Amino acid sequence: MAFEQVIGQREAQERLQQMVSEGRLPHAIMLCGPQGCGKMALAMGFAKMLLGDSPMLQKWEHPDLHFTYPTIKLPSMGDHKPVSDDFAKEWHELIMAGPYFTMTEWMEQMGGENQQAIITAGESDSLIRKLSLKSSQGGYKVSLIWLPERMNIECANKILKLLEEPPSQTVFIMVCQEPDRLLETIRSRVQRIDVKRLTDEDIEQALRDKRGLTEEVAHRTARMANGSWLKALEMLNADSENELFLDMFQTLMRLAYLRKVKDLKTWSERMATMGREKQKRFLEYFLRLVRENFMYNFHQQELCYMTQREEDFAKNFARFINEANILPISELVNRAIRDIGQNANAKIVFFDMALKMIVLLIQK
Repeated sequence: MAFEQVIGQREAQERLQQMVSEGRLPHAIMLCGPQGCGKMALAMGFAKMLLGDSPMLQKWEHPDLHFTYPTIKLPSMGDHKPVSDDFAKEWHELIMAGPYFTMTEWMEQMGGENQQAIITAGESDSLIRKLSLKSSQGGYKVSLIWLPERMNIECANKILKLLEEPPSQTVFIMVCQEPDRLLETIRSRVQRIDVKRLTDEDIEQALRDKRGLTEEVAHRTARMANGSWLKALEMLNADSENELFLDMFQTLMRLAYLRKVKDLKTWSERMATMGREKQKRFLEYFLRLVRENFMYNFHQQELCYMTQREEDFAKNFARFINEANILPISELVNRAIRDIGQNANAKIVFFDMALKMIVLLIQK
């Protein structure tokens, strides 16, 4: 079965299957959607379908399947431009564990959590060489590109030429989370398929079937997962990181309310010691908790998706999140996410955010 590892997404599966059965398969497809919806699972399932469900695909080692993914530069590489083949062993270990994973997990697998992973021009040169060869099995050659939005401009321009003049019997499958970051010329040369968030029902069923959860626990977890299988798994794994993030959130809000500037500076310095990917995860968590407290403040508990500990804190804190400050707080945190992503000084970013929270919390 090509799509046996895909959770839900029956509509997307049927559309991909229909393309093949009706003989109207485009040379380039881009699966777009939020994290955890199953884009990579769909892409790998579709690649398996195109390559004939070969026994070699049980270990994802088919000679006509070429994976491209963001990489980092290790100190030992010197002037070498990193390519996917440099991390083939790490990548193989990751995908063999399953098609649902995050950039954070991939960074940890490569051993470079504090770096920014990109797809380099060296990768495009390597891919051009691979795809210029004939199919070893006489069928399709499949180029599966995970997170093409992380291509640098030199790489993107070379990939564009490949898309304009695709090699014979080659299908490109791109798995994209932020399509707006891609060159417009690339977006115009691929057939985009938008993959929706998973339904609560699909997540709940998968939690019961794959994880053996009771109906009650599966239902609560599915509601909090917000359409993401990865989020559901994260909550199951006794997520110590989210416990840390809640502690950091509570500390910031208490210090900002008490206007303890010196302690806020210490808080900012502690945040700065985390890797950039972890900092961005904290800020995403921050945004979610602010939204949940806003809903809680207006007595819409049925629309709130919080753990028991988060809800216990919200009982006293939620009144500080209201119509006057919900948008400014969200804009402030989104700016911090952008700045951290652009390698701004983390101490300055978090201290600036902390100081502005003093003013925002008193708005009514």
